[in-house]
Amino acid sequence: MRESGTFGWSNPIVRRSVVGLVLLALGSALVGFIWLPSAQADFSAQGLWASICRAAGVPTNWNNDSAAKARPTATNVVLDRSMTREGSNDAVGRGATLALNCTMCHGAQGASKSDAPNLAGQYPEVVIKQLKDYQSGKRGSPIMEALAKRLSEKDINDLAAYYAYLPKARTAPTTYDESLPALVRVGAPLRNIAPCVSCHGGIDQKLGAPWIEGMPKEYLVQQLKAFRSGERRNDSQAQMRSIAIPMTDAEIEEVAVFYARKSSTGGEN
Repeated sequence: MRESGTFGWSNPIVRRSVVGLVLLALGSALVGFIWLPSAQADFSAQGLWASICRAAGVPTNWNNDSAAKARPTATNVVLDRSMTREGSNDAVGRGATLALNCTMCHGAQGASKSDAPNLAGQYPEVVIKQLKDYQSGKRGSPIMEALAKRLSEKDINDLAAYYAYLPKARTAPTTYDESLPALVRVGAPLRNIAPCVSCHGGIDQKLGAPWIEGMPKEYLVQQLKAFRSGERRNDSQAQMRSIAIPMTDAEIEEVAVFYARKSSTGGEN
């Protein structure tokens, strides 16, 4: 009887402990399943089960094959290491001739003075993939789609060989010895943002990821915002969209300014 009185409901300490535990559990549930998800820009209420799965970081349906089939294919291009091979002198020469049609936007030596991307020194597989995406309409641009549709497979490879042959538009590759913006150096793991340097050259390069050092700032801002909004969708497995969606305007600006400052010594951006 004594033990029952000590640990029973009649004991005010026990009652306060139980009530406090219940309130703590309810508060944690409200924070984890309602407040934190609603604070994210891409949140949409889809029921308690969806909220629980979102908080736990797991999919709501492990066998959602129909949804996967309904999503449009981001790109038809399958990247292969053979695309990275250095082109022959003949290929570079033919590519230089074909590139005369590209100089108005991309510069005489692949370094743009407008807001078009620099192509000088670009990885060949990047040029190949983007031109093929323009051909298929997976990447939209009235001018580029029209130009790309006239190119043969050989034309595309020759253009890629020529631009890869040109010196890169930058002063020096990014290294850990310099001051880097947080997203460039370490990303934001809690928001699923990988560090830029892990893919985009300078320190490491992922197959198909472009060299972006020295790119025009406005071009970088435009493309990051296009990935964020879903306007641009030719990134395989939505890799860039997943990174760009959580980025703020200030973060996009900071990353773009950092990479754009690495322009060529000739003063071109």
